[in-house]
Amino acid sequence: MTIKELIEIIDGQMVCGNPDSSHEVNEAFASDLMSDVLTLDHLNPLLITGLSNLQTIRTAEMADIRVIVLARGKKATEEMIELATEHGMTLIETPFSVFRTSGMLYQHGIKPIY
Repeated sequence: MTIKELIEIIDGQMVCGNPDSSHEVNEAFASDLMSDVLTLDHLNPLLITGLSNLQTIRTAEMADIRVIVLARGKKATEEMIELATEHGMTLIETPFSVFRTSGMLYQHGIKPIY
């Protein structure tokens, strides 16, 4: 699934990243617990979280995650956007819950990790 398709499905708003990126997302992991994110051994999954702070970006960078969806209407701060941009990440905000976002993406073919 492309970033554009992902944004359409979850009624998202990209706050940083390239909207025309050819980057494909095939797997996702949903968590607010960044220590769980660090246990992932999959390549470049999508992270869905309601945790909106710098720790999210730093954890994603360590876990080689390039696309983050901030759920529950959470907004990225300017510091988050700067750090994510520096690391070539895509940040997307959605008004939907983590559960609903995960379900919507699952219905459209995104595979869960675990």
